[in-house]
Amino acid sequence: RLVESGGGLLHPGGSLRLSCEASGVSVKDYAVGWFRQVSGKARERVGCNSEASVATTYADFVKGRLTISRDNAKNTFSLQIDNLVPGDTAVYYCALPSGTFPYPRYCPARDSDFGSWGQGTQVIVSS
Repeated sequence: RLVESGGGLLHPGGSLRLSCEASGVSVKDYAVGWFRQVSGKARERVGCNSEASVATTYADFVKGRLTISRDNAKNTFSLQIDNLVPGDTAVYYCALPSGTFPYPRYCPARDSDFGSWGQGTQVIVSS
């Protein structure tokens, strides 16, 4: 189970920080991902941190603004997006690879290989 915290109303130019706490699984055994869904659009991947390679992949729309971090001891992982713009307004989701994905410590190429999802948290960026 994944439970997100953070979000809310933020201002352009500010920073977004979301946390995701895992229970029933150990984050250290997984790549960790973040997605978002803008109203009226399909859910899209924001970024993913591979536990195996320690590398983070990211979408072009957050290039240079995204940090994904993890605290394996607390079984949590976090997302930070800096220099927010109104286009960052969305519902954000944390995710882990599915139990059937054969390489869970690596970021899946396909979004459909993520199988555990947080409840989603609304983020509004507005002045």
